[in-house]
Amino acid sequence: MSRVCELTNRKKSFGNKVSHSNRKTKRTFLLNLHKVTLTSDILNKKFRFRVATRTLRTIDYKGDLDAFLLNTRTIKLSEKAQKIKRRLKKVLVKQEVELAVSDA
Repeated sequence: MSRVCELTNRKKSFGNKVSHSNRKTKRTFLLNLHKVTLTSDILNKKFRFRVATRTLRTIDYKGDLDAFLLNTRTIKLSEKAQKIKRRLKKVLVKQEVELAVSDA
C-alpha cells in the first residue's frame, strides 16, 4: 500500500534534514495515515479510508464527511472521493425534486 491519503491524494513530501552544523541532507516527510470508517448521513453508507490526520481534522472542522466532500473543490479530491461526491450530489438533487413536487 502506498502512503497516500485516500480522500485528498496527499503524498509524502521532501525536504532537508538540517544538522546543528547546518549541513543539509535529503529526507522525506511521511503522512500520518489512519484507517477510519466514515459515515455518510445523506447516503446512509459507511466508507473505509486510509486518511491523513490533517484530513481527519478538516472533516471534523467541517462537520462530517458529506460537508467535507461538498465544500471541497473536486480537483483536490481523489478519484474515490470524487465518485462519492457525485453520488451525494445526485441524491441531493433527487431530494430537492421530490420536495418541489410535494410542495406543488
